[in-house]
Amino acid sequence: MAKKPGPRPSKLSVYLYVPNIIGYIRVIVNCAAFYICFRNRILFCILYFFSFVCDAVDGWCARKFNQVSTFGAVLDMITDRISTACLLVILSQIYKPGLIFLSLLALDIASHWLQMYSTFLLGKDSHKDVKDSTSWLFKAYYGNRMFMAYCCVSCEVLYLILFLMSENQTDKLMDVLASCLQKISIVSFLVGTSLFGWAIKQVVNIIQMKTAADVCVLHDIEKKQKR
Repeated sequence: MAKKPGPRPSKLSVYLYVPNIIGYIRVIVNCAAFYICFRNRILFCILYFFSFVCDAVDGWCARKFNQVSTFGAVLDMITDRISTACLLVILSQIYKPGLIFLSLLALDIASHWLQMYSTFLLGKDSHKDVKDSTSWLFKAYYGNRMFMAYCCVSCEVLYLILFLMSENQTDKLMDVLASCLQKISIVSFLVGTSLFGWAIKQVVNIIQMKTAADVCVLHDIEKKQKR
């Protein structure tokens, strides 16, 4: 005999999934972090990185408690994108040229928004399902959790270090990076290793944006052919 479907969960129960509650905590922590970012830079970095780490925790909880939800995935992505965007805007105001950080912000938002939209067009459950991609780097990024974690952590660590190293609003980005990399210290080691992961993530963002845009264009072509 076929199994009878279980009771349908209420809207409130989905909102109160453990990973979603962690998502709400991340939002609150980020708000607190940016509120004190210029008054206490160390505390800001601790709170910001704590929120970032919670992103991995809520994903683990979603799988552990069988509480994976579309709402949770969207909440995660929105929190990630907004927190990174806010940090990039701050960096654009304390480093010259600020356009570098604003361009990174635009690339990050555009690539992820297009990826999410193309995921729904294709009827996939997750934006991380890229098995049909022709790019080995794209598949390696989403197919290997450790590799993706390294790239994501590298980006956030690099941005936080740059924020901590800034002294005034006339700092030139390239001069600060060159000066840091010439020294032998833990900070220079972190910057060097983070730059590599950061660069990979930007390449993946470009591939992601182009791949997702192609899906949208092909969807338009198929719709016209059916008319």
